[in-house]
Amino acid sequence: MSDDPATDADRQPRDRRAKLRRRRVGAAGHQGDLAAARRGLGDPDPGVRAAALGALARLGELHSDDVIGALDPSGPVEVRRRAVDAATAVRGPGSRSALPAALVHALGDPDPLVVVGAAWYLGERRHVPAVGPLAALAGTHPDPRCREAAVAALGAIGDAAGLPAVLAALDDKPTIRRRAAVALAGFDDPRVEAALRRAAEDRDWQVRQAAEELRDDGTAPGGTDAFSRPR
Repeated sequence: MSDDPATDADRQPRDRRAKLRRRRVGAAGHQGDLAAARRGLGDPDPGVRAAALGALARLGELHSDDVIGALDPSGPVEVRRRAVDAATAVRGPGSRSALPAALVHALGDPDPLVVVGAAWYLGERRHVPAVGPLAALAGTHPDPRCREAAVAALGAIGDAAGLPAVLAALDDKPTIRRRAAVALAGFDDPRVEAALRRAAEDRDWQVRQAAEELRDDGTAPGGTDAFSRPR
């Protein structure tokens, strides 16, 4: 029990008011209320700010500066997570320069889900300058979700400089080895066939299946998305 009942009593109505503001900002994205959605970015509650990013993305009015500001690593994690999720909706000034650079920087975020979202964005955008940081991430990050996301992004980008990291990932955990086998389809290199032959003898059946189906027809195995997001 709290030693400060007055504080708890004050917190409950504040929480209710913040919840109501989150709902209103979320609704603004469906109702075309740009002014309400944009006001939400300045709300003191992180949940409202996160909802505002989503609402602006839905309205097609999310700007590079909105996402870049929300990615401040000292800010609330829920805002940063929503920012990387919403980043693909950004168009216009900065969307091909400042924004991708900010997402590369976000690969160093302390939260793994922010890192995963940043890697996914960079792969979706085929952002070649991210290959070096993604390759480092694939080999060193302590969270396997982040390594998997980096391998997937390298395969989506398909730049030759990312291939060594994908080949190395064939010795990682099973989920990452499977992702690496699928990612090999993104590279045109003589080393790929040899790597697929080795993966076809992997101790994990899903890795073997991925490699065998890629060797058969050169497409993503089982009709799955080779760049689906790690969860």
